[in-house]
This record gives sequence, C-alpha cells and structure tokens, in this order.
Amino acid sequence: MPSSPASASSSCWCCGTSTSPPLLASAGVVGIIVGLAARDTLANFFGSLSLYLDGTYKVGDFVVLETGERGRVEDISVRSTVIRTRDDILVTVPNATLNSAAIVNESTPRRKRRIRVPVGVAYGTDIDHVQEILMDVAENEELVIERPKPRVRFREFGDSSLNFELLCWVSNPALTARATHKLNSEIYHRFQAEGIEIPFPQRDISVSMADVPGDLFERESTGMPTDGGHDEQ
Repeated sequence: MPSSPASASSSCWCCGTSTSPPLLASAGVVGIIVGLAARDTLANFFGSLSLYLDGTYKVGDFVVLETGERGRVEDISVRSTVIRTRDDILVTVPNATLNSAAIVNESTPRRKRRIRVPVGVAYGTDIDHVQEILMDVAENEELVIERPKPRVRFREFGDSSLNFELLCWVSNPALTARATHKLNSEIYHRFQAEGIEIPFPQRDISVSMADVPGDLFERESTGMPTDGGHDEQ
C-alpha cells in the first residue's frame, strides 16, 4: 500500500531530527579544535599589530629582553621578531610574548647611550688626583663623545675602598661594551703609572689559644710511637 504524503513527510522529519544532533556536535568539536590551533597564531598577529601601532621598536634598534638577552632587531614579521645577539646568534621571539613583556629599547629616543665605569681606590689616596685621571682618560678616549661631557662622581666610602664612578656617553648602544673595556684598561694602566692602589677585600682572622676548649693541641706522651709507627727490628 503506498504511503501517504503526510506519512512521508513525517518520516523525513523524523530522520532529520535524528541526524542533526551528531552533525552539530561534530561541527562544535571541529570549531573548538580550529580555535585552539589558531589561538597562538591570532595572539601573535594581534601582538605584532600592537607592537607596530605602539612603535615599540623597529628593525635596527638595540633592545634588551626580560631574560637579559640584548641584541639588534633583524626582522619583524606577523608571527615573530628576530633578534641578533652580541654572540651573533639569531633569537626568534613570538610577538605575543614581546607584547606582554617589558622591553628596553636602547635606540630611543636617541641612539647615544651613557655608560658607567665603577672604580675603587685605597683609603688615603688623593681623591682630587683620582678625579683628574678619570676625566683625562674619558676625554682622550675616541669612542666617548664630547656632548654631554664626561663626569666623575665620588659615590661612597666602601668597606675596602673609596668608590668612584666615571660617567660618559657613546654615540651608539653597540659601542658600550667596547668603550667600557678600553676605559677600564686605560684606567688600570694610569693607576699603575701614578702609583694609585686598587684595593681588594681582605679579612684578618685571629685565633687565641686561650679560647680553644680542652687540650685540643696537647699531645699525649703515652701510647704514641716515637719512631713513626714502625717497630724496632
């Protein structure tokens, strides 16, 4: 007996309702998987967008990361930023990480950078002569720029030394390490030539025999061999 139109439509409706929930569930699972897979990509994309709009850094800038790594920005892409360290190693950092981290850009607002050279001399040294030597060393170093002028500060009375600090500027952040090396070397040579002592921490320890309890340092005369422990033949 042929089925009526009403029964056919009812059958289709029933079939539709019976297959829709699995399809919807599968689509939901697929959507979650796609969302999880694209989460990092979207985070890096919006991170790069924020870095671009904020002008945090650009290619060629010298930056210092939260991890302490310092280097020059080589490339900025949608996903990551490539930094070349002083050891000539390329470090790729996701933009999402950079966007949420504290970054020091040593190239802004100006490329020149101040360096600090701590120096300690022995107590009793002529401090005016020390300052003259430090200023002369800085003014004769070709990597140190004239403006702003170098300066010397007497910082503190240390445990073993009088502590000074030489402050001067270089034209580029990449020159800080080289300039510090040359300044330290010249200061050492000048101090040696001028007879200025560079002290180092020392500790004097005194031991009193009266404070030692008991007879720790007394040797018993009985039962101790006198021939080095060898029996007489």
